Amino acid sequence: MGSDAGDGYSAEVSHGGVAGASWKGGAQTVADPGELRLVDGSRVAVLGGGPSGTFFSYFLLEMAERLGLAIELDIFEPRDFSRPAPHGCNMCGGIISESLVQHLAMEGINLPPTVVQRGIEAYDLHTDAGSVRIETPQHDMRIGSVYRGMGPRDIKDTRWDSFDGFLQQLACARGARRIPERVTKVAMVDGRPELHTRDSEPRAYDLLAVATGVNAGAGKMLEGLDFGYAAPATTKTFIREYFLGEETIADTLGGSMHVFLLNLPGLEFAALIPKGDYVSVCLLGDEINDELVQSFLSDEAVRACFPPDWSFAARSCQCSPRIAVAGAAHPYADRIVFVGDCAETRLYKDGIGAAYRTSKLAARTAVFDGISAAAFEAHYAPLLRQIRRDNRVGEFTFGVTRVIQKLTFARRGIVRMVAREQRRAGTNRRMSGVLWDMFTGSASYTSVLLRTLHPVFLLQLVWNLGCALVPVRRPQHG
Repeated sequence: MGSDAGDGYSAEVSHGGVAGASWKGGAQTVADPGELRLVDGSRVAVLGGGPSGTFFSYFLLEMAERLGLAIELDIFEPRDFSRPAPHGCNMCGGIISESLVQHLAMEGINLPPTVVQRGIEAYDLHTDAGSVRIETPQHDMRIGSVYRGMGPRDIKDTRWDSFDGFLQQLACARGARRIPERVTKVAMVDGRPELHTRDSEPRAYDLLAVATGVNAGAGKMLEGLDFGYAAPATTKTFIREYFLGEETIADTLGGSMHVFLLNLPGLEFAALIPKGDYVSVCLLGDEINDELVQSFLSDEAVRACFPPDWSFAARSCQCSPRIAVAGAAHPYADRIVFVGDCAETRLYKDGIGAAYRTSKLAARTAVFDGISAAAFEAHYAPLLRQIRRDNRVGEFTFGVTRVIQKLTFARRGIVRMVAREQRRAGTNRRMSGVLWDMFTGSASYTSVLLRTLHPVFLLQLVWNLGCALVPVRRPQHG
């Protein structure tokens, strides 16, 4: 309960909002938030067993228990997260932000060492104008890299556990039941959602929570239910795994996540993420294609992070998942609510953190306020609008980043500013903090932007950019 001070988002939303609205055929009608509620014996279906689905299940069962409600909850998830890719893969870069780690700890959810593949000690920023290391602001290791499933296709050591599997076990320990079947159809029968699978008879439920993400295609299936839902706009990303071994990773990448600010058109964000024996290459941007991937892997700054004789053809696993770049339209109706990135998620960063926030608030609304469209509009929708507004700020921020990527002196000036901050102990590391929160997603884009408007930050930035414009005279030998 209370506010999410770590990242600038409200974990709970005030209940003094506007009256709700039900969407039928695109027309808005006023509904009573209290006319549909969960009661003893209510049946809840959760479509998708990734983080948003399991967070929703966990919190709904926990809150129902507080009220003394006996709820039956089924999670429909065909994938087995105890198996290596692709059978257990959930197609994600797998970075857990420090704000999420803190909030899970406050919920009593502590990630075991077998789930966190590696603690991230620092971020190494690479540009064609130089590289610089950004230490964690509080010198701790609260950021972790995880595998959503058991790992890449050729994984040899199974001492690590799946992050999604761990969350699923928590939900099942609360009383959820996993049904390993794929839902093929959702229909409304007598005002209640009914789920069809290939192997079982149709099941009717009092509430359906949709948590399938944007890659499963279930959102398109639900667009035909005539309450105005439209799936989020998406773009393609790129993830590739390389097996290097822990010793080689320690010698090359170390305990850092390596981030690249390169002048490659269409590339918004690129990173190398160490995970156990593997390194994940993650590229985000406007429709990543093979040419852009090869340009990135051929860059000198990228090759320097790998052993000298490394062949990038020796990949272990690869996927090109889609990520949401805009929110869904009307992600709730009577007895139906969407959570996670098939509803609203953060632009490019901290998708798992957004899944936690949206799922918890949707579960709280369902238990304490009702399961009508009006209840979700009054108590759940404000958080979705808040994330959406912040994403607009994020779009502007990434627009500025694209300008910086095109200007060599700007890249040189930022590297210079960060390097000077990192050398001076006890100083306010303004640029380092801004970049850290941009890379991790630990703070809202609005918070990051406001910090860049501080007069001292602007003065220091202008000074370093000015210094970067002065040609550097190198000594000549011979």
